[in-house]
Amino acid sequence: MVHHSITAFLPLFVWLLFTVLDPAAAVKHENFKICDQSGFCKRNRAYADKATASGSSWTSPYNLDPKTVSVKKGQLTGVVLKTSAEETAPVRWPLTISFLESGVARVTVDEEKRQKGEIELRHGSPARKERYNEVQNWAIVGGLTVNEEATGSTQNGETIVRYGPDNSFKAVVKHAPFSIDFVRAGETQIQFNSKGWLNMEHWRPKLDREVKEGEPAPPEPPEDESTWWEESFGGNTDTKPKGPESIGLDITFPGYEHVYGVPEHAGPLSLKETRGGSGAYDQPYRLYNSDVFEYEMDTPMTLYGAIPLMQAHRKDSTVGVFWLNAAEMWIDIVKTKTSGNPLSLGIGGTTNTQTHWFSESGLLDVFVFLGPTPKDIVQKYSELTGYSQLPQHFALGYHQCRWNYVTDEDVKDVDRKFDKAKIPYDVIWLDIEYTEGKKYFTWDKDNFPDPLGMQKHLDAHGRKLVIIVDPHIKNEGNYPVVDALKAQNFGIKNKENNIFEGWCWPGSSYWIDAFNPSAFKWWKSLFAYSNFEGTTPNTHLWNDMNEPSVFNGPETTMPKDNLHFGNWEHRDLHNVNGLTFVNATYEALLARDDPKHQRRPFVLTRSFYAGSQRMGAMWTGDNLASWDHLEASIPMLLNQCISGFSFSGADVGGFFGNPSKELLTRWYQAGAFYPFYRAHAHIDSRRREPYLAGVPYVEPISQALRLRYSLLPAWYTVMHTASTTGEPAMRPMWYEHPSDEKGFALDDQFYVGNMGLLVKPVLKEGATSVDMYLPLTETPYYDYFTFEHYTGKGATLKLDAPLLGRTPVLMRGGHILPRKERPRRSSALMKWDPYTLVIALDHNNQAEGELYIDDGESFEFEKGAYVHRHFGISPNEA
Repeated sequence: MVHHSITAFLPLFVWLLFTVLDPAAAVKHENFKICDQSGFCKRNRAYADKATASGSSWTSPYNLDPKTVSVKKGQLTGVVLKTSAEETAPVRWPLTISFLESGVARVTVDEEKRQKGEIELRHGSPARKERYNEVQNWAIVGGLTVNEEATGSTQNGETIVRYGPDNSFKAVVKHAPFSIDFVRAGETQIQFNSKGWLNMEHWRPKLDREVKEGEPAPPEPPEDESTWWEESFGGNTDTKPKGPESIGLDITFPGYEHVYGVPEHAGPLSLKETRGGSGAYDQPYRLYNSDVFEYEMDTPMTLYGAIPLMQAHRKDSTVGVFWLNAAEMWIDIVKTKTSGNPLSLGIGGTTNTQTHWFSESGLLDVFVFLGPTPKDIVQKYSELTGYSQLPQHFALGYHQCRWNYVTDEDVKDVDRKFDKAKIPYDVIWLDIEYTEGKKYFTWDKDNFPDPLGMQKHLDAHGRKLVIIVDPHIKNEGNYPVVDALKAQNFGIKNKENNIFEGWCWPGSSYWIDAFNPSAFKWWKSLFAYSNFEGTTPNTHLWNDMNEPSVFNGPETTMPKDNLHFGNWEHRDLHNVNGLTFVNATYEALLARDDPKHQRRPFVLTRSFYAGSQRMGAMWTGDNLASWDHLEASIPMLLNQCISGFSFSGADVGGFFGNPSKELLTRWYQAGAFYPFYRAHAHIDSRRREPYLAGVPYVEPISQALRLRYSLLPAWYTVMHTASTTGEPAMRPMWYEHPSDEKGFALDDQFYVGNMGLLVKPVLKEGATSVDMYLPLTETPYYDYFTFEHYTGKGATLKLDAPLLGRTPVLMRGGHILPRKERPRRSSALMKWDPYTLVIALDHNNQAEGELYIDDGESFEFEKGAYVHRHFGISPNEA
């Protein structure tokens, strides 16, 4: 489709469209920082290097004042004192360690001077003086009740607090220098500041170091100040009115070789080293939500979302940390091996994983999980940040999307062709071209003259419509939405406290500030059926570009010194910005219906943070039609799922480019086992709806789709489990088999929830078989389609996987799987079909399973309107 409005844009925007958005170009590295270009990252790495080079002579300048230490009512409080050569008195940092009823410990450190507002801002900035302390309001929804039974004692320069189940955990807080060891079962599991890299940049005034004529030169500053007071990148200068304020901390996992999580990155499930080591990256893992077109593989480069939860695993033990901070952050990972004792009869050494975390601003606020199982970590994390949404049933079906279906007749034609080809689907999507001139809450009257008639056509077979609404609002006269935003001051501000203007799809745009309660209320009103004409209860939403993406901004996003509600700088809350926008949209979809008949909203988001899982689905963004992007989708989604965000997927077929028929077929086969199953394509790509694949490809694609629909009872049960326990919908081998070390780094096969389905998609071009690893267990496995019997016991099986066949899927013995057998056009038409239970016996001739059913759309299940059946079979019954 031709972009008819491009010619009206300023030359800058035209240049951006053709340089940044050219689908033939790769990711433009020059648009995104590396560590040396990020002042606080470079400073914290240098600080760690200095400490390491100093060896045993290095002493951390942070000490816990023993006179301030108190342990009562489940909390340890005190003041950490920082000794600084440029300060006459130690800098004071109030410390609180909360020991929660869940067994989680929370360590929070603030800066007293900023806390009390005893600092001066530069440039007359209206920004808040405190460190940002409100990310909890968006990310945390429960689990903060302290355990008042925790007990503490102080002696020999350390305070020991016993907490957790039966007070079996210990926090050993050393006073000088300040550090914390977290102990379970008599072993140290996690260490804070054991390397002495704790670095909290305190406020200080900017000193005039200019050399004046006739006066001696001032002494050289003790630290590199070149990026303290301003920093330039990509033609933008960050004015930094609060000066340097980063926080950094080393967190060590002694005895743990594998660490996972901290999505979103396009790399392996088991995170790589970032400094030294074989195959290591040369940059830290970065979390700074960004619009990265055509992102590369196997890199720690930032992507669209950030969940700063890391889990460490070794045989039969899992622990984790959650770094609650919404500013830009980086994480270094280094693994060190200790040699085994030569007299220890061949027993080898251990590996310690040392991580180094640093954020540009905000509090030091870290939650510590001592496990000991993977399930313990994700459950307790989910108690804090919320569980994955239980979606409407249709949302687990297949979604057909492209940029763009060009008219309402085009939509209806695609719908008819799916029916003619007897291929099931549930949802068709509309990208930005459905609007009038890219103005959200409008319809293009020439191409979509009858949106209600179009949706009535879809409703006939139980199908739904999803439309896109982004956070940028077109700056154009006679557009009521932007007029209201400006008149009521609901936009994000620039550093001068005036409404911020930037460039995105519509050209000149403003951005709603979803942190503002009044803007939030206004946004909800826009989705009322009376205001957004042409929408119905079966119109659902897609929030894209909500990092936020700003085409002419630094790193394709907002300047960090922009201002949000409450005068918080954008730097403080960047990574949680997308969550606030999705939250506003979610609440808007609730508000448009009668409270007595509300449906669960469906919202897809590209940008996310810890807690976004409560509101809908995510996808891995603008991927490419290439084999390496198909392959990367599996570890990306596994990391997403173990980080509490199960309702996740990747664009089937790849967004940019044109996949070969083989790649498209294999992607449909793999995507049938994504929790969120959507195909999407760029406006310049060829049409690739499943029925267009041609002979012989349309048949295996159709088989993959029908397989997905037959397994919807299992998927809905899996998502119910995720929504009540936090357990992942896609599970890596180490999660299900925490004792089997051969599976700890495997990231190309996975289990579907707790259903016992082990899936190994074909991810390599030309492959007609796969090598599937079966864990060290007596449990038998069965081919899902033929029921052929396998017993692995740590073996690798070669399984046939012809292109015109099916994805290799095994059933794990001991499970009972629910499914439906009758093929239909959509999930709605399957509602009253009978269920089939497939029983796979284990080596003891036993099996168990479950099935969850409700009305598939409302909140009545919260009042008990559901059926949850557990099944079992014993040897006598077998």
